[in-house]
Amino acid sequence: MNEIESTLARMSRRQAIKTAVGGLGSMALGSLLAKETTASTPYHHRPTARRVIYLFQSGGPSQLDLFDYKPALKKFHGKDIFEYVQQKGRLTGFTDDHKIHPIINTQYSFKQHGESGSWASELLPHMSRIVDDVCTIRSVSTTPVNHDPAMTFMQTGHGLPGRPSIGSWLSYGLGTMNRNLPDFVVLVSSGDLGNMQPLNGRLWGNGFLPGRHQGVRFRSGSDPVLYLNDPSGKTLREQRQMLDVINELNEQELKRSGNPEVDTRIDQYEMAFRMQTSIPEMSDLSDEPESTFKLYGEDAREPGTYAFNCLMARRLAERDVRYIQLYHSGWDHHFDLPDHLPKRCKETDQASAALILDLKQRGLLDDTIVVWGGEFGRTAFSQNGKVAASYGRDHHANCFTKIVAGGGFKAGLNYGETDEFSYQAIRDEVTVHDLHATILHQLGIDHERLTYLFQGRRYRLTDVHGHVVRELVG
Repeated sequence: MNEIESTLARMSRRQAIKTAVGGLGSMALGSLLAKETTASTPYHHRPTARRVIYLFQSGGPSQLDLFDYKPALKKFHGKDIFEYVQQKGRLTGFTDDHKIHPIINTQYSFKQHGESGSWASELLPHMSRIVDDVCTIRSVSTTPVNHDPAMTFMQTGHGLPGRPSIGSWLSYGLGTMNRNLPDFVVLVSSGDLGNMQPLNGRLWGNGFLPGRHQGVRFRSGSDPVLYLNDPSGKTLREQRQMLDVINELNEQELKRSGNPEVDTRIDQYEMAFRMQTSIPEMSDLSDEPESTFKLYGEDAREPGTYAFNCLMARRLAERDVRYIQLYHSGWDHHFDLPDHLPKRCKETDQASAALILDLKQRGLLDDTIVVWGGEFGRTAFSQNGKVAASYGRDHHANCFTKIVAGGGFKAGLNYGETDEFSYQAIRDEVTVHDLHATILHQLGIDHERLTYLFQGRRYRLTDVHGHVVRELVG
């Protein structure tokens, strides 16, 4: 007789019933508490950061024209790059059949800035001023070389659709910090930005995680969340009574079917009810002083602009939203880079720097990680195999630059090094999995332990790869 059987044999019928009822009560309480916290142990170690703001520049900004200064481009301008480097990885269909791949010098001047001596292009006057507040990683590498799989890989840790995005993993692993707003909010710049890549909703999807962990996209304008306002004119009390009836029906269906999506539906109804008061207050900029718009730029007054979304990101961070994802398209410069790149920089430079400065002056940067960058970089050689003033650059996965600020990342650090053509990392390469592992580490998560059992296998954001780059944090 084992220990459990021995204990049960010594119990009276009354004691057994009392123990069983008490156990069921504890399980019910635990289930209720789980909805307000998380599906797993919140922290594996003491966290440095509490939230993330990811400024995703969709299309692949050219590191060669913005951050990674390479004098060799001028020296070897017009020469075939593969006379000087060994080809690594595959080329895209745009350039793989060209006879030569001529090196193209940047048209923009570079200077060193701050005590850190970080190089930055003339196209980024505002970001140049805060180089001592950010960590510049010039040796990031990825695997896919085309946009959709590369964006999917950067957001989910895998090149194929179906995996949860990083924001969903954090919602699942750490739970909510604010019951009146979603854990994971997405803001997309509106307007015709040119060179735009499609942004699929699965980039902020929950994958195989429960549906309540999916990102919620806020739209531009006075109504950020569609259908949130009740057009019937009912009072909040009447809406609450109606919602209670709907929830009761859903609870009955949940007991009948056991379908977890019904539980998600209940959570969504409750969140929508709470957001009826929290969203209008969050999106009302009337309490922002003029100094805010001087810092972010006048575009911050216009809903849908990148500057407006950066300001919204700060307001969401103040209200303890766990993960805030911004998307700004138009960085895919295969042709006419000198025409398009300055426009993208003008749209984003001031607001990106302003967000970091604003968080810093409010005491939020210490526990907020801000990431700036795209899905890959651009090549040192010409897109069309010709040397021209109106040049373009192809996709480049071997090495590119990411900017990370706050949350314990080392301010003023220049990490990693690429070869003289920014063709590949030659020192301290940081893979996408490494970057994800390090971000999770700062949030108190061991990337190897945050897992979810699906179809008989335990999955994680970093798949079976990645390590924490401890030199980036401290």
